[in-house]
Amino acid sequence: MTSPGVSLTSRLKWGAEAAAPVLLGTQDMASDPVQQKITDTITSNDVVLFMKGSKQFPQCGFSATAVKILEHLGVPFKDVNVLDDQSIREGIKAFSNWPTIPQLYVKGEFVGGCDIMREMYSAGELHDLICAKGIPHAHHHA
Repeated sequence: MTSPGVSLTSRLKWGAEAAAPVLLGTQDMASDPVQQKITDTITSNDVVLFMKGSKQFPQCGFSATAVKILEHLGVPFKDVNVLDDQSIREGIKAFSNWPTIPQLYVKGEFVGGCDIMREMYSAGELHDLICAKGIPHAHHHA
């Protein structure tokens, strides 16, 4: 009779090896229609905020903060309500490898979530990024 620890160890080793090809497979996102929809959205809009709710009616405090930051900078942006589509809600997390919502994209590049936006805004870095990317906006000073 084998000890349970040995069989568990061998199962864990097998599981780790079996998981590796799955992780490699995530790089081929173009064949996934959800990932393609996300790519199309972030490449056809200068600034995109994946959020809970809409810019008119945010449905979580973090999304509301993200909207306020972008509005304060006077940056026009497309909002995508992840609560409307579970596949987008999960797909955007896989796309960015970032576990939380909201998520900000500028010119197709993932910038970060609410905390990163807040830090960048406070340091003037978010405004600098918007300027560097050539995105028209009306910056308002506090």
